[in-house]
Amino acid sequence: MRTRYNLIRTAPKPPGAAPAVSEDRHFHALRLLQANPELSQRALARELGVSVGAANYCVRALVDKGWIKIQNFRTSKDKRAYAYLLTPHGLEQKAQITLRFLQRKEAEYLALEAEIARLRQDVRALHAGPAADLDPNA
Repeated sequence: MRTRYNLIRTAPKPPGAAPAVSEDRHFHALRLLQANPELSQRALARELGVSVGAANYCVRALVDKGWIKIQNFRTSKDKRAYAYLLTPHGLEQKAQITLRFLQRKEAEYLALEAEIARLRQDVRALHAGPAADLDPNA
């Protein structure tokens, strides 16, 4: 499946590197869970724009990596209520992912700026061509 990340990526990833889409999802999940540890998986899924199953898969991956830990609320009447807490390792990883995310977004921004400049040049060239003499609005 092609995503916008596959279309914009400028340099090949090193072998064993996580795909940008997966890393972006982990980044957003870590940000959301750090801001609101009591967030339900349903609410997390809604915020990430994915299914509950995909959110669960993401949470499990973060737990398996040791980036978050799950804590049950013992005082809660709803025993399904959990808190998702970032571990010290998770905080370090979030900082690294944040830097890579920012670098990717800056590269995308520069690529879009260059594309916009080319498109503006094309539009100016079209308006400056022989048909421009025939257009009364030009």
